[in-house]
Amino acid sequence: MAGLFVNLLLFASSGYAADSSSGPAELLPVVQAQAEALQAVSDNAAALSLFTTKVGPALGLQDVASTLAAKNIPAKVAKELGVQELTASAQRLIANLAAWQTADRITQSLSEPANPVSAPSATLVNWIQAAAPIPAFAQLTKELTQLAEVKPDTTAADRMPLALSAGRLALDAQQRAIAEWWQLKTWKDRVRAVRGRNKLCGTWQWIIHNHQQHHQEQKLALLFPPPGPDYPLAPGLVETVVLGDNVYLRWESNGQAQEDSLQFTKEGKGLEGTFVNSQGGWGSISGKRTSDCKP
Repeated sequence: MAGLFVNLLLFASSGYAADSSSGPAELLPVVQAQAEALQAVSDNAAALSLFTTKVGPALGLQDVASTLAAKNIPAKVAKELGVQELTASAQRLIANLAAWQTADRITQSLSEPANPVSAPSATLVNWIQAAAPIPAFAQLTKELTQLAEVKPDTTAADRMPLALSAGRLALDAQQRAIAEWWQLKTWKDRVRAVRGRNKLCGTWQWIIHNHQQHHQEQKLALLFPPPGPDYPLAPGLVETVVLGDNVYLRWESNGQAQEDSLQFTKEGKGLEGTFVNSQGGWGSISGKRTSDCKP
């Protein structure tokens, strides 16, 4: 049941995502369109609400927004989907966009010497520094504090350091926002990759039948570890793709490569398929799971 729930969440907005052309190019229009909302963010809940209702859909992240807006997701499913990490990423995106918008507002106000500098609220400053610490943002707020005692008729030369800091912040926040957007955009791919490695995880006995080498058969034991940085892939295995019952493996060693195309059988206890390699070899592979996944 949990697996079905995950599949439904991953698939629910696939049609929308496929038709959406939104992406990093839409960041600036979103910053401009949501300027007041970004300046009004005061805590994580407000940031998440802004993401799920406005920013996420506008940036082609409807699948993420729908998942984060979903209620009563079972704890096991939430863990498998990485909802906690997804939430933090969405909040960082909003923080980066708010910092970017702050820099733009300050730059605009600096171009009008007759007007006071447009400083962000203390609440927004504190939240951004907690949600997504940006050194350039900390520097800018420091300079704003120093400038607070300066008279409104400050010359352009006096305001130049602040203008430079605002420009640096705008660029830094933009780059961070793009990186965060990409993390959110590729979220489903990472979930599928983890699910695939979990399904493949365990010890397998393989029989390889090579038609090139006089139908030679080779038996070997392979250990596929669970996902995560603490569990490196088997030696020589450079790519693993598992989509449903279909498995693709790519091996590289000493300048040679082999590709395996397999399918799970016997309710996940077996693997059957074929291989080809860069030496002209080709044949069949039959795998049998001999032990389950052991973290």
